[in-house]
Amino acid sequence: MSSNTSATRGARARAREEVTAAIKDEARKQLAADGAAKLSLRAVARELGMVSSALYRYFPSRDDLLTALIIDAYDSLGAAAEAAHAQSAGQEPVRQWTAVCEAVRAWALAQPHEYALIYGSPVPGYSAPDTTVRAAARVGLVLIGIVRDAHQGRGVAFEPLPAELRTEGERLAADLAPDLPPATITAMVAAWAQLFGLVGFEVFGQFNRIVEARPEFFAHAAAQLAHGVGLLRQS
Repeated sequence: MSSNTSATRGARARAREEVTAAIKDEARKQLAADGAAKLSLRAVARELGMVSSALYRYFPSRDDLLTALIIDAYDSLGAAAEAAHAQSAGQEPVRQWTAVCEAVRAWALAQPHEYALIYGSPVPGYSAPDTTVRAAARVGLVLIGIVRDAHQGRGVAFEPLPAELRTEGERLAADLAPDLPPATITAMVAAWAQLFGLVGFEVFGQFNRIVEARPEFFAHAAAQLAHGVGLLRQS
Protein backbone atom coordinates (compact mmCIF):
# COMPACT_ATOMS: atom_id res chain seq x y z
CA MET A 1 0.00 0.00 0.00
CA SER A 2 1.42 3.35 -1.05
CA SER A 3 1.86 6.21 1.37
CA ASN A 4 -0.55 8.28 -0.73
CA THR A 5 -3.26 5.63 -0.37
CA SER A 6 -2.71 5.43 3.40
CA ALA A 7 -2.85 9.22 3.69
CA THR A 8 -6.08 9.34 1.67
CA ARG A 9 -7.72 6.70 3.85
CA GLY A 10 -6.55 8.47 6.98
CA ALA A 11 -7.99 11.75 5.77
CA ARG A 12 -11.30 10.06 4.96
CA ALA A 13 -11.42 8.45 8.39
CA ARG A 14 -10.76 11.79 10.09
CA ALA A 15 -13.41 13.48 7.97
CA ARG A 16 -15.92 10.78 8.88
CA GLU A 17 -15.10 11.18 12.58
CA GLU A 18 -15.59 14.93 12.34
CA VAL A 19 -18.94 14.62 10.58
CA THR A 20 -20.06 11.94 13.05
CA ALA A 21 -19.13 14.21 15.97
CA ALA A 22 -21.00 17.12 14.39
CA ILE A 23 -24.11 14.98 13.93
CA LYS A 24 -23.99 13.90 17.56
CA ASP A 25 -23.45 17.45 18.80
CA GLU A 26 -26.45 18.70 16.84
CA ALA A 27 -28.54 15.77 18.07
CA ARG A 28 -27.64 16.65 21.67
CA LYS A 29 -28.85 20.20 21.03
CA GLN A 30 -32.15 18.72 19.88
CA LEU A 31 -32.32 16.59 23.00
CA ALA A 32 -31.87 19.69 25.14
CA ALA A 33 -34.48 21.64 23.21
CA ASP A 34 -37.17 19.06 22.47
CA GLY A 35 -36.34 15.77 24.23
CA ALA A 36 -35.33 12.41 22.84
CA ALA A 37 -38.81 11.50 21.61
CA LYS A 38 -38.69 14.32 19.04
CA LEU A 39 -35.18 13.62 17.76
CA SER A 40 -35.28 13.82 13.96
CA LEU A 41 -32.59 12.84 11.49
CA ARG A 42 -34.07 15.23 8.95
CA ALA A 43 -33.90 18.10 11.41
CA VAL A 44 -30.31 17.26 12.31
CA ALA A 45 -29.38 17.11 8.62
CA ARG A 46 -31.10 20.42 7.97
CA GLU A 47 -29.28 22.20 10.77
CA LEU A 48 -25.95 20.86 9.50
CA GLY A 49 -26.68 21.81 5.91
CA MET A 50 -26.70 18.16 4.82
CA VAL A 51 -29.18 16.26 2.71
CA SER A 52 -30.91 13.46 4.62
CA SER A 53 -29.48 10.78 2.36
CA ALA A 54 -25.95 11.87 3.30
CA LEU A 55 -26.69 11.68 7.02
CA TYR A 56 -28.12 8.18 6.61
CA ARG A 57 -24.67 6.99 5.59
CA TYR A 58 -23.55 7.76 9.14
CA PHE A 59 -26.69 6.76 11.04
CA PRO A 60 -29.17 4.66 9.04
CA SER A 61 -32.04 5.41 11.45
CA ARG A 62 -33.05 7.56 14.38
CA ASP A 63 -32.59 4.55 16.64
CA ASP A 64 -28.98 4.13 15.51
CA LEU A 65 -28.30 7.76 16.39
CA LEU A 66 -30.07 7.39 19.74
CA THR A 67 -28.01 4.30 20.53
CA ALA A 68 -24.77 6.15 19.77
CA LEU A 69 -25.82 9.03 22.03
CA ILE A 70 -26.82 6.63 24.81
CA ILE A 71 -23.50 4.79 24.66
CA ASP A 72 -21.61 8.09 24.70
CA ALA A 73 -23.60 9.25 27.74
CA TYR A 74 -23.04 6.01 29.65
CA ASP A 75 -19.34 6.07 28.79
CA SER A 76 -18.99 9.69 29.90
CA LEU A 77 -20.75 8.95 33.19
CA GLY A 78 -18.69 5.80 33.66
CA ALA A 79 -15.46 7.67 33.05
CA ALA A 80 -16.45 10.25 35.69
CA ALA A 81 -17.14 7.48 38.21
CA GLU A 82 -13.87 5.71 37.43
CA ALA A 83 -11.90 8.94 37.77
CA ALA A 84 -13.48 9.62 41.17
CA HIS A 85 -12.63 6.10 42.28
CA ALA A 86 -9.02 6.51 41.18
CA GLN A 87 -8.73 9.82 43.02
CA SER A 88 -10.11 8.30 46.24
CA ALA A 89 -7.78 5.28 46.15
CA GLY A 90 -6.37 4.51 49.57
CA GLN A 91 -9.24 6.09 51.45
CA GLU A 92 -11.70 4.09 53.50
CA PRO A 93 -14.32 2.16 51.50
CA VAL A 94 -17.19 4.39 52.61
CA ARG A 95 -15.33 7.45 51.32
CA GLN A 96 -14.54 5.75 48.02
CA TRP A 97 -18.20 4.85 47.63
CA THR A 98 -19.43 8.36 48.39
CA ALA A 99 -16.82 9.89 46.07
CA VAL A 100 -18.15 7.81 43.20
CA CYS A 101 -21.75 8.66 44.06
CA GLU A 102 -20.91 12.35 44.22
CA ALA A 103 -19.24 12.11 40.81
CA VAL A 104 -22.42 10.57 39.41
CA ARG A 105 -24.45 13.45 40.84
CA ALA A 106 -22.05 16.08 39.52
CA TRP A 107 -22.09 14.57 36.04
CA ALA A 108 -25.88 14.42 35.98
CA LEU A 109 -26.27 18.04 37.10
CA ALA A 110 -23.79 19.17 34.44
CA GLN A 111 -25.45 17.10 31.67
CA PRO A 112 -29.14 16.90 32.66
CA HIS A 113 -30.39 16.17 29.15
CA GLU A 114 -27.94 13.32 28.65
CA TYR A 115 -28.85 12.03 32.10
CA ALA A 116 -32.51 12.14 31.08
CA LEU A 117 -31.66 10.18 27.95
CA ILE A 118 -30.25 7.25 29.93
CA TYR A 119 -32.24 7.45 33.18
CA GLY A 120 -35.36 9.36 32.26
CA SER A 121 -38.59 8.20 30.67
CA PRO A 122 -38.19 5.55 27.94
CA VAL A 123 -38.25 6.90 24.39
CA PRO A 124 -41.47 5.72 22.69
CA GLY A 125 -40.76 3.11 20.06
CA TYR A 126 -37.11 2.69 21.00
CA SER A 127 -35.57 -0.39 22.58
CA ALA A 128 -31.91 -0.17 23.59
CA PRO A 129 -29.79 -2.92 22.00
CA ASP A 130 -27.27 -5.11 23.80
CA THR A 131 -24.47 -2.86 22.56
CA THR A 132 -25.40 -0.39 25.32
CA VAL A 133 -24.88 -2.89 28.15
CA ARG A 134 -21.11 -2.60 28.52
CA ALA A 135 -21.20 1.18 28.81
CA ALA A 136 -24.24 1.09 31.10
CA ALA A 137 -22.44 -1.25 33.51
CA ARG A 138 -19.41 0.97 34.16
CA VAL A 139 -20.70 2.79 37.26
CA GLY A 140 -22.06 -0.41 38.74
CA LEU A 141 -18.76 -2.20 38.20
CA VAL A 142 -16.90 0.55 40.04
CA LEU A 143 -19.23 0.26 43.03
CA ILE A 144 -19.03 -3.53 43.00
CA GLY A 145 -15.24 -3.25 42.92
CA ILE A 146 -15.26 -1.07 46.05
CA VAL A 147 -17.40 -3.61 47.90
CA ARG A 148 -15.30 -6.51 46.60
CA ASP A 149 -12.09 -4.91 47.85
CA ALA A 150 -13.68 -4.27 51.23
CA HIS A 151 -14.92 -7.84 51.41
CA GLN A 152 -11.44 -9.17 50.72
CA GLY A 153 -10.05 -6.91 53.44
CA ARG A 154 -12.01 -6.30 56.62
CA GLY A 155 -15.15 -7.73 55.15
CA VAL A 156 -18.60 -6.25 54.97
CA ALA A 157 -21.46 -6.41 57.42
CA PHE A 158 -24.79 -7.56 56.06
CA GLU A 159 -28.05 -9.00 57.27
CA PRO A 160 -28.96 -12.51 56.06
CA LEU A 161 -31.57 -12.63 53.34
CA PRO A 162 -35.09 -13.70 54.30
CA ALA A 163 -35.99 -17.16 53.07
CA GLU A 164 -38.35 -15.87 50.38
CA LEU A 165 -35.54 -13.80 48.79
CA ARG A 166 -32.69 -16.31 48.89
CA THR A 167 -33.29 -17.77 45.44
CA GLU A 168 -33.46 -14.31 43.88
CA GLY A 169 -30.38 -13.20 45.81
CA GLU A 170 -28.42 -16.20 44.61
CA ARG A 171 -29.48 -15.49 41.01
CA LEU A 172 -28.42 -11.84 41.30
CA ALA A 173 -25.06 -12.81 42.77
CA ALA A 174 -24.47 -15.39 40.02
CA ASP A 175 -25.22 -12.78 37.36
CA LEU A 176 -23.41 -9.79 38.83
CA ALA A 177 -20.64 -10.89 41.22
CA PRO A 178 -20.42 -14.60 42.09
CA ASP A 179 -17.57 -13.93 44.52
CA LEU A 180 -19.77 -11.80 46.79
CA PRO A 181 -22.50 -13.00 49.17
CA PRO A 182 -26.05 -12.93 47.74
CA ALA A 183 -27.14 -10.67 50.61
CA THR A 184 -24.49 -8.10 49.65
CA ILE A 185 -25.40 -8.10 45.98
CA THR A 186 -29.10 -7.83 46.80
CA ALA A 187 -28.34 -4.80 48.95
CA MET A 188 -26.23 -3.33 46.14
CA VAL A 189 -29.04 -3.60 43.61
CA ALA A 190 -31.29 -1.74 46.03
CA ALA A 191 -28.58 0.88 46.61
CA TRP A 192 -28.12 1.27 42.84
CA ALA A 193 -31.81 2.06 42.44
CA GLN A 194 -31.76 4.46 45.38
CA LEU A 195 -28.64 6.26 44.09
CA PHE A 196 -30.21 7.04 40.75
CA GLY A 197 -33.49 7.85 42.44
CA LEU A 198 -31.72 10.49 44.53
CA VAL A 199 -29.93 11.90 41.49
CA GLY A 200 -33.08 11.82 39.39
CA PHE A 201 -35.12 13.65 42.03
CA GLU A 202 -32.59 16.47 41.98
CA VAL A 203 -32.10 16.60 38.21
CA PHE A 204 -35.83 16.53 37.47
CA GLY A 205 -36.81 19.03 40.15
CA GLN A 206 -38.62 16.85 42.67
CA PHE A 207 -36.49 18.27 45.49
CA ASN A 208 -37.56 21.85 44.74
CA ARG A 209 -38.94 23.52 47.89
CA ILE A 210 -38.12 20.39 49.86
CA VAL A 211 -34.35 19.91 50.12
CA GLU A 212 -32.24 23.05 50.23
CA ALA A 213 -28.80 21.84 51.40
CA ARG A 214 -28.57 19.43 48.50
CA PRO A 215 -24.83 18.62 48.42
CA GLU A 216 -24.85 17.89 52.15
CA PHE A 217 -28.10 15.94 51.90
CA PHE A 218 -26.73 13.85 49.05
CA ALA A 219 -23.41 13.16 50.80
CA HIS A 220 -25.28 11.92 53.87
CA ALA A 221 -27.64 9.78 51.79
CA ALA A 222 -24.75 8.28 49.80
CA ALA A 223 -22.97 7.35 53.05
CA GLN A 224 -26.16 5.68 54.26
CA LEU A 225 -26.26 3.67 51.03
CA ALA A 226 -22.66 2.61 51.70
CA HIS A 227 -23.66 1.37 55.15
CA GLY A 228 -26.64 -0.35 53.59
CA VAL A 229 -24.39 -2.49 51.38
CA GLY A 230 -22.31 -3.36 54.44
CA LEU A 231 -19.30 -1.08 54.08
CA LEU A 232 -17.62 -0.43 57.42
CA ARG A 233 -15.95 2.75 58.61
CA GLN A 234 -12.32 2.33 59.57
CA SER A 235 -12.51 4.87 62.36
